[in-house]
Amino acid sequence: MINYPFSAVVGQDAFKLALTLTAIHPGIGGVLVSGPRGSAKSTLARALADVLQLSDHSDEVNQFVTLPLGASDEMVTGTLNLQQVLNEQSVEFKPGLLAKAHQGVLYVDEVNLLNDALVDLLLDVASSGINCVERDGISHQHAANFILLGTMNPDEGELRAQLQDRFGLAVDLTSKYTLEERVEIVRRREDFDQNPQRFIQQYEAEQIHISKQVEKARALISNVSCSDSLRMIIAERSAQANVDGLRADIVWFRAALAHAALYERAEVTGQDIDAVEELVLAHRRQSSSTQPPSPPNQPPEGQSPSSPYSRPDDKNSGAGLKESDGQWGSMAPQIQTAQEIETIDFDHAKQEERLVSDSKISMSKSKGKNKGGSVRTQGFSTSPDWFNTLVSSVGVWPPERVAYRKRKGAQTILNFVLLDTSGSTLGHQLMAQAKGVVLQISKQAYLSREQLAILGFGNDQLEDVLPRIRAPKQIKNCLDQISAGGGTPIREALQRAESYLHNLLHKIPELVIKCYLITDGRTKQNIAGLTLPGECTVIDIEASSVKRGRAESIAQALGARYLTLPDSYYSRA
Repeated sequence: MINYPFSAVVGQDAFKLALTLTAIHPGIGGVLVSGPRGSAKSTLARALADVLQLSDHSDEVNQFVTLPLGASDEMVTGTLNLQQVLNEQSVEFKPGLLAKAHQGVLYVDEVNLLNDALVDLLLDVASSGINCVERDGISHQHAANFILLGTMNPDEGELRAQLQDRFGLAVDLTSKYTLEERVEIVRRREDFDQNPQRFIQQYEAEQIHISKQVEKARALISNVSCSDSLRMIIAERSAQANVDGLRADIVWFRAALAHAALYERAEVTGQDIDAVEELVLAHRRQSSSTQPPSPPNQPPEGQSPSSPYSRPDDKNSGAGLKESDGQWGSMAPQIQTAQEIETIDFDHAKQEERLVSDSKISMSKSKGKNKGGSVRTQGFSTSPDWFNTLVSSVGVWPPERVAYRKRKGAQTILNFVLLDTSGSTLGHQLMAQAKGVVLQISKQAYLSREQLAILGFGNDQLEDVLPRIRAPKQIKNCLDQISAGGGTPIREALQRAESYLHNLLHKIPELVIKCYLITDGRTKQNIAGLTLPGECTVIDIEASSVKRGRAESIAQALGARYLTLPDSYYSRA
């Protein structure tokens, strides 16, 4: 494959510098690139592998290896050769992607969608340069020196802060160019497509110059020194940025050494410190206030046509739903800010709280099972568990039965919240408490790297509070903007959720859905015949031990689990 030359890429100087510094000092620990599509992320990454190959004067190293999003641990680290063990009773290690990436570039697109454990593993190996594999009592290790490049689109969810910090440098790319740059980019691309070999020859001298710079810098870096006064500057600026731990200081120092070596300086200068500052702090700097995602703009009446829950022929989701619950229907919409409530152990509650309509739940679960099929496909990976295999087949060779390890795969889990925002939730600060419940669900989803979607129903209409995204770190400000008032269109909300979730499951069959219906149950609407896919929990926010609302009967009708807020909440109401 013929790659576009590194030196021919227009703009993206910060990205080029980050890649070059990491090539000089692999101990920096990889580069995290955040930006939209079409900003030359993969083009520069592939081109860097060519530059490294020139500097090492070898055709057998400096591979460009792409890690697919659905890669398993074994595919990445390597595994045992099953056929070799069965046929010859000897163990043979089968190298994975890390071995192929040795002395080259490992490119991970959409790293924010990758399993946390796998990202941690990649960062550990990128930092140490050694891949250690433990399989059923057998150890193997090999050198794995590569430049780790992870890209992500922020619109598709955040990368957890702990993992962001593990990347040495970070670059926030932009697709904004001057008119002159746009013209030049198109011109160069056309020249490359028409005659790649001729185009590459035009930039051959620049490519060789860059590769020699990297080669010289690698040789010089061990002799580059840094004064204590400049080390103090690094420490002071890291403290001012309010970074966690000392990784920023370490990476900053290494990046400054690499920058000085790149310009053939024997001692780090203030210029080197300044040049790499933003690359080191961009993803680590913590401000005093966080900016949570804002909810989408909503029209004064009806449902937003851009909502993922809306139907093409539904121009006013509140039509025909002007039922009011007594005095609540005449109250003007009001806003209550989210309040912290006692921690709810949702997992414990699922086991201990009374289950309603167990037969419905069992039936819904049984629908997801495959008819026939082997045990291996139900929660087990295709990788053998050698220890259990040998234990269960003592004295027999080849084994009569091969045991397989439980699948560690990353399931996509969606937490779908239906939030009652009707006027009845304004009394006793119920809406503030309901938002507190949503905060807990969101926090749990964020820590587990799960998805979150919130659909509000009240004010005689439906409101797309939060579309389906990776659960954000903070949503309090978003929730605080939700007003409550009007009637309770619960049937319309359940119909819309049922349709949306079933369509989603049709597109993503492996999706795991957790539904949470948060309501005080103050409605007269009939919900007979409605069900929600997945695991459903009705959370009753009515502030009384004696319930006048219908939350429990709603849970029975839906075949859902029923959960109330802690008793201490009732005493405060």
